[in-house]
Amino acid sequence: MIDLHYWPTPNGWKISIMLEECGLPYKLVPVNIGTGEQFKPEFLKISPNNRMPAIVDHEPAGGGAAVTVFESGAILQYLAEKAGKFLPKDLRGKYEVLQWVNWQMGGLGPMAGQANHFNMYAPQFNPPEQLTYGQARYSNEVNRLFGVLNKRLADRPFVAGDYSIADMAIWPWVVGFKNFGQKLEDFPNLQKWFEEMGKRPAVVKGKATGAELRQTPGINTDEQRRILFGQTASVVR
Repeated sequence: MIDLHYWPTPNGWKISIMLEECGLPYKLVPVNIGTGEQFKPEFLKISPNNRMPAIVDHEPAGGGAAVTVFESGAILQYLAEKAGKFLPKDLRGKYEVLQWVNWQMGGLGPMAGQANHFNMYAPQFNPPEQLTYGQARYSNEVNRLFGVLNKRLADRPFVAGDYSIADMAIWPWVVGFKNFGQKLEDFPNLQKWFEEMGKRPAVVKGKATGAELRQTPGINTDEQRRILFGQTASVVR
C-alpha cells in the first residue's frame, strides 16, 4: 500500500494519474494547502520542502523500511521503476522520457504556475497597474513552452515515443490553459494530444481523485494568502 499525501492540483494529479495507470493500490492522505497542513511537523518529515505531493511506500522493492519520496518528478520515476511501466529501461529511451519530465518540472510547471498566480490570484489583492509586467512575462513564456510542445507533437502521438510519465507530468499543466492566457486552438498538435490524453480512463479517474476536497476554489481570505504566498524560511525552522 502506498500513502499518497495529496491535494487536487496539477502536481497532485500527476501522481494520482500514474497510480491509476499502474493499478497500484494507494490510500489518499489529504494535505489541505489552503489551511497550512503542509507545514505540520509530521508532514515536514516526509516532504522537507513543505510541498505536496509526497508518497510513503510501505512495501518497497526488496522489502525493508518504508520509502518516502517527495517532488512529483521523482515520485513519477520511483513509481515507474516500481511498476516496471511508462519508463523505458534502455538508456536512450529512458533519458528521452526523463528530459521531458524535467522540462515540465523546470519550465512548464513553474511558468504556468506564475502565469496562473498573476492572472487569477494577484488581481484579488493588487491594483491592475502593478500586474501587467508579471502577467505578460509569464503568459508569454507559457506561450513559448506551448509552442515547443506543439512542435514536438507534430510527428508523434506522445511526447517521448510511447505513452510515458512524461505525458503524465505535462498533461495536468495544460489543463488550466485559459488561466495561463492561452488558446489551445493556436496549438493544434498540442490540442489533439491534450484531448486524446483526457479520454484515457486512468487520466479521468486520476484527475477526479479528491475533487470533493476542493469545494471552494480561489484564494478568498488574507489568511489563505499568507499561507500560500507569504512563506519564508521561518516555516521550516
